[in-house]
Amino acid sequence: MDGSWKKIECLSGENNNVKGIRMRRNYGKSAALQIGFEAAQGDVVITMDADLQDSPDEIPELYKMITQENFDLVSGWKKKRYDPITKTIPTKIFNWATRKMSGIHLHDFNCGLKAYKNEVVKNIDVYGEMHRYIPVIAGWAGFRKIGEKEVQHQKRKYGKTKFGLERFINGFLDLLSIGFVVKFGKRPMHLFGLLGTIIFFFGFVVACYLAYLKFGLGIVKMTDRPLFYFGLLAMIVGAQLFLTGFIAELIVRHSPDKNKYQIEKKVGL
Repeated sequence: MDGSWKKIECLSGENNNVKGIRMRRNYGKSAALQIGFEAAQGDVVITMDADLQDSPDEIPELYKMITQENFDLVSGWKKKRYDPITKTIPTKIFNWATRKMSGIHLHDFNCGLKAYKNEVVKNIDVYGEMHRYIPVIAGWAGFRKIGEKEVQHQKRKYGKTKFGLERFINGFLDLLSIGFVVKFGKRPMHLFGLLGTIIFFFGFVVACYLAYLKFGLGIVKMTDRPLFYFGLLAMIVGAQLFLTGFIAELIVRHSPDKNKYQIEKKVGL
């Protein structure tokens, strides 16, 4: 315990505009952001890490970019970093891969210093390790005006970085997960059905070829050929993928939020 909560309680007692939420244990950054987003009431929401690597002096300009320049989301860009090379190089690779996959051109996706319109934080879900992909989640949710602001990065004063090989690998797995959910979450049959059909068709062609060798050319020992097992495996895997897509489609179609779509504006209603 670092005494942060007692300080928050003290400040809240002096100023009722100061509010805090304390979780029973450390569920991670994504969970903390999600709870904070749900409780946020202001028109502009600004997030900042507590390790003092970000400066509160950046807040007015971030606020201006949201309110006056009409950005949906503004992400900080730590152009000059004071992190060890073991973190900066993986971060550059991570940001490059995220840009290529998402089509969102930010230099620093994982910067904790960000500003949002209220409607953005109310229409995205952050879980697992997805906090590093908030701009991607927001962009795929339809909030396309995403910008960035170069911010000052300071040396870490408190705590230790939790970045490591495990988080680096998990980050890319999370990116693939987001891509799948966004693109195929409401139509899983388009992925599993297509893959299953292609693989099954390959196995079926192999089976037809082997049948021709057996019955057309009189070659008896088909089971001695590795191609026989490849064809059989392809047909089984293809059928399983197709059935997976079919079952997933049934689940999606009976989901309570299957027709939950975001509406930007209404007129005359």
